[in-house]
Amino acid sequence: MSIKVGDKLPNATLTQATADGPKPVSSDDFFAGKTVALFAVPGAFTPTCSARHLPGFVDKADEIKGKGVDVIACLSVNDAFVMKAWGEAQSVGEDIVMLADGSGDFTKAVGLEMDARKFGMGERSQRYSMIVEDGVVKSLNVEEPGEFKVSSADYLVAQL
Repeated sequence: MSIKVGDKLPNATLTQATADGPKPVSSDDFFAGKTVALFAVPGAFTPTCSARHLPGFVDKADEIKGKGVDVIACLSVNDAFVMKAWGEAQSVGEDIVMLADGSGDFTKAVGLEMDARKFGMGERSQRYSMIVEDGVVKSLNVEEPGEFKVSSADYLVAQL
């Protein structure tokens, strides 16, 4: 069963891609006391994720933050080195925090995993976005398989 609006996010260890290398961070600490726009993608460097999903949040970062969001974070079931390289390739700068869920622990805990073995990718995250206030889900937008509509930056901006 997946997480829903009104639920508190479960605690799991994520890894933040930083200039100084990978930095473990608990989801409890990361989301505490702030409003976070979190979006998750099936994989760094994959076509829709690289051409539309992440670039949309880069383009809309100022607008999103202007509507009261403290942090924009991109999560994928990839390692922190991949997330850092992808962030650099997409010129995210300081606008978006790149979070690695290397073993998929957070993704499984929120019930938003998907089996991408037929694509040679193993267990991954579904594509989604959410607004989280102090660790509590305020809005949740989970895509249908193969879709890219409700998890976009434009859709999320309309919810703020």
